[in-house]
Amino acid sequence: MIPFPYPEYHPIIDAITEEIYQAYPDLEEKYGEAGRRKCREDNQHHFHSLETAYQMKQEKIFVDYALWLNGILVKHGMDKQHLIDNFERIERLINEKLDDQKEEAFKTYLQAAIQAVNENSE
Repeated sequence: MIPFPYPEYHPIIDAITEEIYQAYPDLEEKYGEAGRRKCREDNQHHFHSLETAYQMKQEKIFVDYALWLNGILVKHGMDKQHLIDNFERIERLINEKLDDQKEEAFKTYLQAAIQAVNENSE
């Protein structure tokens, strides 16, 4: 795997992973440490896509990513709510951890993605 180029997001990703595993304790039993690594990796992809959208000033990049990912997750038996839950955790946990402009942009992109996933899954 290519190294994650944004180490500043590691503490947020770790917090998200811990929250998910606390909220869904059956994940530990079902997937163990390999599942935690996959959860961290998934969140690295989320942040990479958020960062790309931010650098390009294109909300659509993140929305398209979310719709694509949701399609894959649904095909593998997951519910859209899993992705939405993850995005909501990101939105909450980035509070005051990024510069104001980036935080605002990320929250806008996350909300747009949540709305798109909801609208395209009905």
